[in-house]
Amino acid sequence: MTENQKLIADALRKKSKIIKADKLFKELGLKDMTQFIKDLNAIEQAGEIVISKKGGIQSVEGAGLIKGKIISMSKYFSFMQPDDGGEDVYIPCEQNGGSLPGDRVIISRRMDVKGYCGKVLRIYEHGSRLVTGTLKKFRGKLEFHADTDYRVPVEVTKNKIGARAGDKVQAKIFLSKDGRDMTCAVDKIYGNAECARICADAIIDAFGIPSKFGREVLDSAEEIGSQPIRQSDMQGRTDLRGENIFTIDGADAKDLDDAICVKKTADGFELSVHIADVSHYVKDESPLDKEALLRGTSVYFADRVIPMYPEAISNGICSLNAHTDKLAFSAFMTFDKQGKMLDYNFAKTIINSKVRGVYSEVNAILDGTAPDDILEKYAPVHDTISDAYELYQILKSSADKRGSVHFTSTESKFVLDENGVCIGLKARETGQAEEMIEQFMISANIAAAMLARKAQIPFVYRVHESPNPEALDRVSQLLGIIGVNSTALRSNPSPSDVDAILLAVKDTKYEQVVSNVMLRAMSKARYDYSPLGHFGLALEDYCHFTSPIRRYPDSFIHRVLSAYVAGEKTSEIVKKFDHKASEAAKLSSEYEVRAVNAERRTEDCYMAEYMSKFIGEDFDGTICSVTENGFFVRLENSAEGYVRIEDLPSDSYKFDGFAMLKGMRGGRKYSVGDPIRIRVAAARISVGKIDFVPADKPGLIEQY
Repeated sequence: MTENQKLIADALRKKSKIIKADKLFKELGLKDMTQFIKDLNAIEQAGEIVISKKGGIQSVEGAGLIKGKIISMSKYFSFMQPDDGGEDVYIPCEQNGGSLPGDRVIISRRMDVKGYCGKVLRIYEHGSRLVTGTLKKFRGKLEFHADTDYRVPVEVTKNKIGARAGDKVQAKIFLSKDGRDMTCAVDKIYGNAECARICADAIIDAFGIPSKFGREVLDSAEEIGSQPIRQSDMQGRTDLRGENIFTIDGADAKDLDDAICVKKTADGFELSVHIADVSHYVKDESPLDKEALLRGTSVYFADRVIPMYPEAISNGICSLNAHTDKLAFSAFMTFDKQGKMLDYNFAKTIINSKVRGVYSEVNAILDGTAPDDILEKYAPVHDTISDAYELYQILKSSADKRGSVHFTSTESKFVLDENGVCIGLKARETGQAEEMIEQFMISANIAAAMLARKAQIPFVYRVHESPNPEALDRVSQLLGIIGVNSTALRSNPSPSDVDAILLAVKDTKYEQVVSNVMLRAMSKARYDYSPLGHFGLALEDYCHFTSPIRRYPDSFIHRVLSAYVAGEKTSEIVKKFDHKASEAAKLSSEYEVRAVNAERRTEDCYMAEYMSKFIGEDFDGTICSVTENGFFVRLENSAEGYVRIEDLPSDSYKFDGFAMLKGMRGGRKYSVGDPIRIRVAAARISVGKIDFVPADKPGLIEQY
């Protein structure tokens, strides 16, 4: 919005009654009526105000209307998710105003016996009409079954490219004038819908993730990547090539963007974190920078990585490969013996990593199981690893004391064959090396955020606000059911209070369940140009500084900090970057959510592909969540599947609203945390769904 538009919108928010345009124009003391009308139309298009046919104006908020997004649609109704985070609103089909999933709408709503019931007043932003799904044949005709959002089959009326039943496709949805009937035209064929790799292709398109770089961007990256380090690049840099600096990453990582060095001193420790100096190569507003802003982050799938920058940058010139001179942006920190950060500073440097470290190898060194060849490989940095491990233990203890929240990981590790088919699945494990690097990166991120706030320069912070009290009330009720004292959650809980709950259930059957429920109650971490603090880490100052190859906020703040360490005046830095900080924060938050959701959807497909090999086989699992219609079971290999209530032993089951289904006649109970033996009934790869049935009810599998 322009300054005038903000002025108009703010004025209307303060008014509870409708006002005419000419009256508002006079009240605001504006001079140009033509521009005023243009501004009103722009604000209306943004969904901030409503203008009646008689010219009356009112803010959406003042009119008691709700803005939000249509998130699902069936034959008879839709659901809208309000922007304010409130309860989803039910919209009968005759009141949907021609809206489809993805549309942003303004609605009125009233309370019905079944909850909120809404009516779409206006669509102010259309979502994409291109949807991915699977073709199926019904009564001799092709039907399109969308992957998400559309809960009803759609008749295929155009199929010029010859798609067949069983294909994963992209289709364009058309809605009839009365808003009751939908048809579609097949636009693109991906391939076999029962192949997770093919489903990943469709998911990438469905989420609008840019997967290919344009020629201009690629040419720019190739030109930069082909240049050796020149004498001019060295100007003003601190030469650290003689230091015992090294990287630690996963064995298959190619974009090595961080390296470390730790030295024990008489008074404590010196930690230096060296980050690839992407900002030296990628200039502000260059084609590479603009492309990275529109991607926001690299996206990681089981079978591929969609990088934020082309490989010539991410895996080439900026990757801190061992035994190679590389330009870095370094954070230098000193700690006392208790792990308190005493001082920090940042400088442009040139480094040469002595070892290409691998997490599994460093873990073996730390636990004393490393063979001689591994010990020999790490000999140049042996003392550094020893000092690093000692500092890590102190920093971890310090984080525990301040109340940093420790959630139990639920990540999966996939093993694919040469054709991209999932042949292995297990829960991802992290060792001390991974945790050590994480603590060092957190320290560098803290230092960068403290510097920015103290210097009052434009910035993008990583923020995590306090949890929603209503969400915590539900968590408290669940904890009460399973016998865990949750008093501390009921009144403005601190991170320590939350962590104490997680500690209370550690190593019990409820550990994973409580961690998941508590995580859902937390506010979502995001990016903001204001330093709002990080609840989960119990920190006042935090940002993302350490991964500029794969995250845009890091890349942006490197550019800001580069100007600062070069001695530019604060006023010049503000002038150069202030306008872009809010945009970078907003877009990076949106694209992070996009990436996470796409990654999860893809993982579901690979999980289903793996479990499809075990149809009819029995596994031991744990009930991880319960609904009124059944419950989810998590296996030791991290796969999750659903058991329907109709597949349970015959009874009338009552859901307690939180964590248990109880049979009213037989008294059988199914509660979160309970062990259960299940049989794999079905694995629908195309939608990433796995169905389980109780192992003690033979014959049920035939229904799937």
